[in-house]
Amino acid sequence: MPTHSVGPEIIAFYSETISESDRLSTSADGVLEMVRTQELLRRHLPAAPARIIDIGAGPGAHARWLTKDGYDVDLVDPVPRHVAEAEAAGLRSTLGDARALTAADDSYDVALVLGPLYHLLDHGDRIQALREAARVVRPGGLVAAAAIGRYASLFEHVATTMLTVDRVRDAVTDILVSGIHEPGRKGFTSSYFHTGESLAAEMREAGFSQPRVYGIEGPAWSALKATEQHTKDSLVDSKIFEAALTAARIAEPHPELLAASSHMLAVAPVEK
Repeated sequence: MPTHSVGPEIIAFYSETISESDRLSTSADGVLEMVRTQELLRRHLPAAPARIIDIGAGPGAHARWLTKDGYDVDLVDPVPRHVAEAEAAGLRSTLGDARALTAADDSYDVALVLGPLYHLLDHGDRIQALREAARVVRPGGLVAAAAIGRYASLFEHVATTMLTVDRVRDAVTDILVSGIHEPGRKGFTSSYFHTGESLAAEMREAGFSQPRVYGIEGPAWSALKATEQHTKDSLVDSKIFEAALTAARIAEPHPELLAASSHMLAVAPVEK
């Protein structure tokens, strides 16, 4: 299997620029993402103590609650800082690349791919990561893969008002056309933004015949973010948070609303 390397700008971004351990617990839209990801995964996961490989696990935000739920979780991440933080929290974490896993064939019940597709700009690399996830899961097991929504940056930078800045407007415009935030651009690291249709198509190309794609945060996350940004108040326990969560749930049967979600989750059984 070929050796892969993760771009240095991605390692630097997660090592020096942001703390991924805080992203899903401090802002209201981050907590909304966590709550919705939890409820979607719990809907599909086999009963504990199933074996889960969390690929691109970061510092273990999801592995922590999965472990508390009784699952046997192994973490893989390419960022040394993330591996160290996960190990400090008592989790089993190793350095690795989603495109070239060291795990044996059919060794897990579930593979989570909740970060790698964000930063693999090459289509072939994304397919390889999804095929690797399927390879390490037993027949009849489950793969769940997350993606950033194509229009997330547009909605986010309206909420932050940064869309009025020329370089941000130009970057967002390019993302809408190509789906790519190029390496070296300010504000975020190199990244890929899916549509619901392209995420489902990539899952099918990787060998999953029955993918189902969900909007994670739903259509009201940016209103929640804008309100919190401009009031400077935490909205995690607010009525608007409750309304945004309700909107995400009731939007599920309407695929046209996938485009309004910041992130999407594709879930599919493994067929071999």
